[in-house]
Amino acid sequence: MSQINRLGDRYDLGQVIGRGGMAEVHEGLDTRLNRRVAIKVLRSDLARDPVFQERFRREAQSAAGLNHPNIVSIYDTGEEIISDNPNQTHIPYIVMEFVDGVTLREMLQNGPRILPERALEILAGVLAALDYAHRHGIVHRDIKPANIMINTHGDAKVMDFGIARAMSDAATSVTATSAVMGTAQYLSPEQARGEVADARSDIYAAGCVLFELLTGSTPFTGDSPVSIAYQHVNSQPSIPSHLDPSIPSVLDSIVLHALAKTPSSRYETAAEMRSDVERAMTGLPISASAQTQVLVATAATTAIPIVTTDDYYQDTQVKTVTRKTKILKWGGAGAAMLGAIGAMFLLAGSLFGSGSGNVTVPDLTGKTVAEAQAALSSIGLIIGTQTPTADDTALKGTITGQDPAVGEAIDKGQAVNIKISNGKDQTTIPDLVDMSSITDARLALTDAKLVLGKVTPKDSDKPEGTILAQNPVSGILISVGSRIDVVVSSGKVTIPSLLGLNRIQASNALINAGFNVAYIEEVRSDVAAGTVLAQTPLPGEIAIKGTTVTLSVAVAPAVVAPTPTPTPTATTP
Repeated sequence: MSQINRLGDRYDLGQVIGRGGMAEVHEGLDTRLNRRVAIKVLRSDLARDPVFQERFRREAQSAAGLNHPNIVSIYDTGEEIISDNPNQTHIPYIVMEFVDGVTLREMLQNGPRILPERALEILAGVLAALDYAHRHGIVHRDIKPANIMINTHGDAKVMDFGIARAMSDAATSVTATSAVMGTAQYLSPEQARGEVADARSDIYAAGCVLFELLTGSTPFTGDSPVSIAYQHVNSQPSIPSHLDPSIPSVLDSIVLHALAKTPSSRYETAAEMRSDVERAMTGLPISASAQTQVLVATAATTAIPIVTTDDYYQDTQVKTVTRKTKILKWGGAGAAMLGAIGAMFLLAGSLFGSGSGNVTVPDLTGKTVAEAQAALSSIGLIIGTQTPTADDTALKGTITGQDPAVGEAIDKGQAVNIKISNGKDQTTIPDLVDMSSITDARLALTDAKLVLGKVTPKDSDKPEGTILAQNPVSGILISVGSRIDVVVSSGKVTIPSLLGLNRIQASNALINAGFNVAYIEEVRSDVAAGTVLAQTPLPGEIAIKGTTVTLSVAVAPAVVAPTPTPTPTATTP
C-alpha cells in the first residue's frame, strides 16, 4: 500500500500497526473530523480476487451494524481505485475506531502474570461483546488474544467481527480451505471437523482464552495446527487448578463447561457464561459447578467412573499409562498424519479443483434464500432442500448451515442443501428519547415486547428521569425479548460562577438554570453596590434543580449626615 497515501480523499494513511491473513491495518487520520482512526486495507496482491473482495465487504457489512462499548467501532467503508493501465484495481478499506492500548496477546507475552480476578474482568468484557454480536446474528469465529484489545482504561474491545479468514498462517491457523476458519489453539471441535460454527463455537474459544489467562498456556499445544485441532476433537484439557494451585477451583468449572466437546453441553449463550463469570468475581455460587464432573468425563475416550475431578485425573493417569506407549505412540502420530494428509488434499482441491466442471461451494451463512440463490446461480449451482431450524442466534430467514460444506468442490448443476433459521420473532424498537420517566420507557418497551436493560444516569439540564439516549437506537428490527439500554437524566446540573456579576444578572442566571436564590448582604465600600462577592454552593458543584443558591451581595455603607455648624448669634452691647 506504499503507493497510496490518502483514501477516499479524506483519510491519510500512516504506519502499519497490524497485519492479518488478507489485510493490513494502518494508523490513519480522518482529515474531515481531525480524529485518529485505524484503517484496514485489503492486501493489494489479493485485491484482484473477487472472492477476497466479497469476504472483505461482508466483514464491513457485518461489523458496521455492531455498536457496543466492548467492540471496536466501524466508522466508514469505501474503495480506492488504483489505475495500472490498462487495468484498474479496486481496493476496499474499512475505517475503524483507533484503540489506544495493546492486544491481549501482547499482554500475555510481555506483561506480568494476569491474576485470576483480572482475567475474569477481561473475559466479562469479551463475553458482553459476544452476547451483543450473537443477538445481532453475528458469530465471530476467531476469538483469540490477538483479536482482543485492552485500552488504556483496562477495558476489553473485540476486533475482527465477521471475518472468515481466507489465508493461512502456517504456525497458528487451520484455514487450508474456507471450510475451516479460526486459529488452531482456540478452534472449537466442530470447527476442526469442518462443520458450521455457531455462537457456542465462540463460547468454546472464550473458554480457551480464559484457560490461557489463568495458566499462561493454551489448553492444547502441538507441533502443527493439525495436531492441535486433533486434540480439540479427541483430548481433554487439563484442570487449571491442577496446573496452578493458586487458581480458585470454581474457575475450573467455568473453563471446563465452556470447553465441552459437544456444543449442547456448553453454556447456551455468552450471557449465561458471563453471568457465571460475574458471580465468581463476587463469590456467589455459579450454575456450571454441578456439571463439571459430567463434562470432564463425558468426552473422555475411556469410560471412567465419575467421582470427583481429582479422582478422574488420577484414575485416567493409572488406566492410560500403559496404553500411551502402545496406542498413543502410533495412533496419535497416525491420526495427526492422516489429518495433515487430509488437509493437504483439501488444500489441493481448493487450489486446483478436481475437474474442469468443478466449482467451489461458497459460504452461504447469514444470507437470505434470495441472496444464496444469486450466489449459487452465478457459479452454476442450485439450491436444494430448505430445512427450517430453530436458531435464536441467527436472524429469521437467514441461512445457518449448508451441505456440501463451504469450500468443497462439486460439479456444476448440483444442489446445495441449506438450513434456514426460524429465529426469534422480531419487533421494531420504539423511540424512547425525551420520554419523561423510566416508567414511560418501560411501558413502551413492554408494548413492543422488549425489556428495559441497563439504566445509566447522566448529569443533564433536562428534568430528572428524562431519557437522553438509548442503545440500540429506535426504528430498527430486533428479536422479541431483547434488552434496550437507556441513559437517563439525573436532573443534576453544574452551578455557574456568579462572582463579579451584579445582583440582577446573577439572579437571572440562577433562575434560568432552575435554581432558587437567597441573599446575604455585606457592607463593602471597595466594590460597587449589588456586586456578587461569594456564593454557596460553590461554582462548578453539581446540584439538583430547585436547590437554593445563596449569594453574598455588596451593599454600600450607610451615609452619615454631617453635624450642622451652629449659626453665631448677635449680641446686643
